Amino acid sequence: MPAKPPRPTLACFGEILWDILPRGIFLGGAPLNVAYHASRLGLQALPISAVGMDLLGDEALRRIAGWGLDPGFVTRLRRRPTGTVRANLDRRGIASYTIAPQVAWDRIVAFPALRRREAPCAVVYGTLALRGEANRVTFIDLMAAWPGALRVLDLNLRAPYGQGGGVKLALSHAQFVKLNDEELALMTRRAARTATQLEAAAREFAKTHQLVRVCVTAGARGAGLLWDEAWHWEPGRPVEVRDTVGAGDAFLAGFLAAHFLRRESPRAALAGASRLGEFVAGRDGATPPYRIDAQGRPVDAAPATGGQAPR
Repeated sequence: MPAKPPRPTLACFGEILWDILPRGIFLGGAPLNVAYHASRLGLQALPISAVGMDLLGDEALRRIAGWGLDPGFVTRLRRRPTGTVRANLDRRGIASYTIAPQVAWDRIVAFPALRRREAPCAVVYGTLALRGEANRVTFIDLMAAWPGALRVLDLNLRAPYGQGGGVKLALSHAQFVKLNDEELALMTRRAARTATQLEAAAREFAKTHQLVRVCVTAGARGAGLLWDEAWHWEPGRPVEVRDTVGAGDAFLAGFLAAHFLRRESPRAALAGASRLGEFVAGRDGATPPYRIDAQGRPVDAAPATGGQAPR
């Protein structure tokens, strides 16, 4: 019987941190969230980050291993703490963030063994982890080592790091950008609410940054995708929001799994990604336990062996 081909690998470069929410403390960071959901969907996900030599770092690595992810390229740093973010939720469940400075994920290391690996199908990264010069050097090193990987930027602007050298560097390497409607308005300096307005803004953004693939999420209204000149729109479906933390990360993982694993059309991948994002928005935290049923739909499941977050 012929061996199964290896699963496509998604490298996820950037922050690992703990989201401190009113309902508890949850392991997160956008790249790690994408890795979690990608692994649930059948991709091999590889987090590339750093944590401290502290209790939160120990627990982060235990949780990552419990999720079935490879923690081998998560650096341990003795002189920097594991990252934390305090998320404040408004009455709609929309989060704003206070991000701790000078933490472990500001010093990610590109191990020689990492650069020698077979190139991943894609590298997912954001702008937050590029706020400091050390990570910018590491990022450029990895991009040079994996020239054939699709470079996927989740713009994920977070004040006070929503502009400057890190954002410019991230955009200069991107081949596919996901951003939300508020970020699109900031980048284009034009308000866009309807699908038609979002399409016009997305095309302007793509032209400015020499892109042919841009995805815009617009919360309950839906999501749009500019893919090789064609525009696709997927309306949102009603969901009782618990919090929006990680919903966009699940959306991105869902889209990439549909694209790389199932070779779905851009329109079909957009629809499936939207349903997964809505599912996560209806649960606590960025990485709720779930499985995928025979129809490809997310279904609540018992927590994985990673255990509870530290209290």
